[in-house]
Amino acid sequence: MTPMAKFDPEIVLEFYANAWPTEEGVQDMRSWVRGQWIPFDADALSQFLGDPLVLEEGQQCEFSQRRNRADGFDEEAIAQLLCTPGQDFAWTAAGRRMRIMCTSMTTLTQMWMTLLLSNVLPSDHNSDLPLPKCQLMYAILTRMSVHVAQVIADTIYLFAGMPPPRHHLDPDKSNRALRFLVLITGLCQSFGVPVTPSKVIRPPITRAFIEKYCTPRQAQGDAHQAANAPPPPR
Repeated sequence: MTPMAKFDPEIVLEFYANAWPTEEGVQDMRSWVRGQWIPFDADALSQFLGDPLVLEEGQQCEFSQRRNRADGFDEEAIAQLLCTPGQDFAWTAAGRRMRIMCTSMTTLTQMWMTLLLSNVLPSDHNSDLPLPKCQLMYAILTRMSVHVAQVIADTIYLFAGMPPPRHHLDPDKSNRALRFLVLITGLCQSFGVPVTPSKVIRPPITRAFIEKYCTPRQAQGDAHQAANAPPPPR
C-alpha cells in the first residue's frame, strides 16, 4: 500500500477520543468515528496493511516467541549489534541494562530507530532506545519475523488509554502528540468514513538527514546535537 501524504486531524482526534473500552475489563480494540465502528485490532490492521505477515491460528511471530521465552534476548548480543565498538547500554544503579543512547549507536541502528519511532513505536523523543525497543530492533536487524500489526495495535490501545499529560502553562491543554496520524486516517477511510486529509506529514528520511543525524558520534562529545535533532521523519 502507498501511504497518504496528508492526514485528517479531526478524524484522528475523534478516533482517540472514542477509543475507550465499552465494558470494564474488556480489551475492546475499536473506536466510534462518524457513526462507524473502526476496529484497530491486529487482524484489522494487518488486512489494512496488506497482510505483511500471515500466521496460522495461535501461531506467534519469532519476535514474540523469543520475548516470551524464559531466557529471552541476549543483551550482550544486542549491544554488540546495535552499538559502535566499545559502546554499551546505559546501566541502572542496580546494575541492569536500561537503554542505548543515540550517541552509542551505529548508523544503521540510528536509521532503523528513526523508522521505528516514527511508524511502529512512536515516541516524543529520539535520543535513546529503552531495552524493550532495543529487543525489537535486534529482532528486525537479525531478520526475525515480527507481527508489526500486533505491535501497532497494542501501542494504539495503550496510548488511547493513557491519561494525557497536561501543559505546564495551560492545564486544560495536553502536550502529548498524537500517533499514527496517516494510518488512522486511512484506516477510517477504508471503513467508509469520509476523510479530508489536510495536514502534511513529515517528509521521508533522506541521505542528508542520515548524514547529519545518523552518523556515529562520540558518546559524550555530541550529546547536544542528538538532543536537538528534529522529530524523526516517516
